[in-house]
Amino acid sequence: VQLQASGGGLVQPGGSLRLSCVASGIAFADYAIGWFRQAPGKEREAVLCISKSVRSTVYVDSVKGRFTISRDNVKKTAYLQMNNLKPEDTATYYCATDIHTAYCGPRARDMDYWGKGTLVTVSS
Repeated sequence: VQLQASGGGLVQPGGSLRLSCVASGIAFADYAIGWFRQAPGKEREAVLCISKSVRSTVYVDSVKGRFTISRDNVKKTAYLQMNNLKPEDTATYYCATDIHTAYCGPRARDMDYWGKGTLVTVSS
């Protein structure tokens, strides 16, 4: 099983990025996919998740209305669209999945597989 996250980079405040998470070796459509982030010196936190039934869950209040999650089961890819980025969004972003459930959950320790992470830096 592999998850490959990409799409990070340096962006100015107010800008946008779209992160992608491509899965292989997994029945992608059967599982929820979560996006987590970890800022320097902070714990990894769940940001958003999309379930098997394409229901999304937002875990961080500050991204509501700015970040959206989606999935393309044919391409085995999950996306995190990030708009109106703020400096506090700076972090390494990871995608992950728990293959024991089709539902979302916020706990990093429950995830079975992780992508390597992609760095998002929001700075002028």
